[in-house]
Amino acid sequence: MKRIIATLLSLMMALSMIVVPAVAETEADADIIIVGAGGAGLSAAIHAAEAGANKVIVLEKTAKTGGALNFTSGSMSAAGTIIQKEEGIEDSVELYIADIINNGNDFGGKPNKELITVYAENATEVFDWLYVNGLKDATWRGAKAVFAPEHALYSVARTYKPSPSDPNYKSAAHQVLDAMVNADERIEVITMTEAIELVANDKGQIIGVKAMGPDGEVTYTSTHGVIVCTGGYSSNSALMGAYAPEGEYYLAGGAPGADGYGIYMMQLVGAGITGMDCIPTFPMGMISRTDSTKGQIASTYTWKAGAITINKNGERFCNETEDVVSIREVALEKQPEAVLYDIYTDKILADLNAAGGAVFMNYYFYEGGAGDHVMYKADSIEGLAELIGVPAETLAQTIATYNAAVDAGVDTEFGRKLDGTDGNYNLAINKIEGEMYYAIRLHALCVMTLGGVTCNENMQVLDETNNVIPGLYAAGECVGGIWGKFVSGGTGVMGPIVFGKIAAQHAMTNEMGEGYRVHKALDLLDASFFTKETVAAEVRFDMTRALTDGEYTASAVGHNGGDLTVKVVIAGGVIASVEVLSHTETASIAAAPIASVPAAIVANNTPDVDAIAGATVTSNTIMDAVALCLEQAAQ
Repeated sequence: MKRIIATLLSLMMALSMIVVPAVAETEADADIIIVGAGGAGLSAAIHAAEAGANKVIVLEKTAKTGGALNFTSGSMSAAGTIIQKEEGIEDSVELYIADIINNGNDFGGKPNKELITVYAENATEVFDWLYVNGLKDATWRGAKAVFAPEHALYSVARTYKPSPSDPNYKSAAHQVLDAMVNADERIEVITMTEAIELVANDKGQIIGVKAMGPDGEVTYTSTHGVIVCTGGYSSNSALMGAYAPEGEYYLAGGAPGADGYGIYMMQLVGAGITGMDCIPTFPMGMISRTDSTKGQIASTYTWKAGAITINKNGERFCNETEDVVSIREVALEKQPEAVLYDIYTDKILADLNAAGGAVFMNYYFYEGGAGDHVMYKADSIEGLAELIGVPAETLAQTIATYNAAVDAGVDTEFGRKLDGTDGNYNLAINKIEGEMYYAIRLHALCVMTLGGVTCNENMQVLDETNNVIPGLYAAGECVGGIWGKFVSGGTGVMGPIVFGKIAAQHAMTNEMGEGYRVHKALDLLDASFFTKETVAAEVRFDMTRALTDGEYTASAVGHNGGDLTVKVVIAGGVIASVEVLSHTETASIAAAPIASVPAAIVANNTPDVDAIAGATVTSNTIMDAVALCLEQAAQ
């Protein structure tokens, strides 16, 4: 997108304590303006219309709605739902609240009981509302209410994992919300338009937004205020590094637009911030081939069959089979550059396969696979140490100590169970020994952050002394201090949707206060965290250009000198589908990129995605052909 953010930020920082211009009350563009079209923003838009808004404007800086819902399968949770009643599961809001607070308390977290209570008391109604409005038609596998092992387990089964019926969506909740927004003529979603400044009137009320769109700067005004739903800062390495010791090294696995600027924008009118050091990670991030700041979840689980995990110093640093995931997460966050290596052998991999635990491993980590760029192998411990850049003597001693612990059946260093009694996390007991040694490099991966602006139970944004900023609301990941150190299963999706509803209903049914003094927050984040590069990296196609809906075909020259032809469908101004129509590539080489590259292009709405190792020419040919289609659509 063609933005001049750095220049605008410099101008804002040069302003006086009143950082937004006073605007005379004139005819407004909308009843309410919402910034961000993720789960919170879409929910807020729908509920604002239901609460009486005749015109709702939603500003979205990317080319599509959904925000973080485009990067998660969208697990959800709530207590006492239609599903639990159908499946005979007894649950209560009180138990739900207790579970969330217990999880958020870990490692010094400070969950906000008041906001969690408001959330839980509304979550049941909101989930049932989604269910009736389309979630019931999603794809469900087995029981609809389940326990989710990727988070601390709830006391009862109250996590829901619906899959969207439309393959263009990653999250079923996103599909349902989009359908309701698209069906409501009172809601207008304006994409490729980034909010850069909040606007106040002479009464100290936040009544508008300055935004940068494809055609330049536009100011939108409202009668009922602004709801900011811009997400967190999981894609801002510098900002994470300011609050976590190794945060600058965390891989970003969430929405690319989650840079924290929405939080900063609210601070420029006085918003207080809280919980900025609450940055949960997963100890299983596979780094992107093309962007060293990004990654995705891809654990090996080889430690279930005897592998060990080491840091860059060649040392173990945790009980690899600890079933409380947060303990392993926090342990990795403290290691140099938040990097780990899973160390295993052929015997370990064979045993993992035999026990049926190598699903991730076989999906990513093989020669020519999507994860082969982080794989290392050698016929000696010293050779492996050299490849991964750790001290050979230290690694050899680490392995010798672990092997001795296996022989003794007791791990005195970290308390790992070596007697085979824990069947879930000890599928096999093995030493690290064999003819071939392997390592897979993984990183701490951040998909969401939990810090942000302070809000009251109505989702009104508060300044640093807890005064309400009239007309300013927030919902979703840009709100801080709700969950504590960790989110509980399903709240990362349901929380924004619930709080979006609460913000919209209050904004539409209550009068704005007056007399607030608009000012910069005392603990204002440094503007340098949000300075964008002025020169963009070379790309195949500038996705900020407007695209005309339709079907387009184009060809590019492939590996064997023949044409590879693709068909691209543009719908709603974004890439809806990509299909390889014909090619002359070698079948065995082309199979993987043809199966995965088109889907990645659709998911990321860009022809610039990761190539498949071992098939880079075919991968790049597909991307080149898609870019030619986009050139047609942009004319």
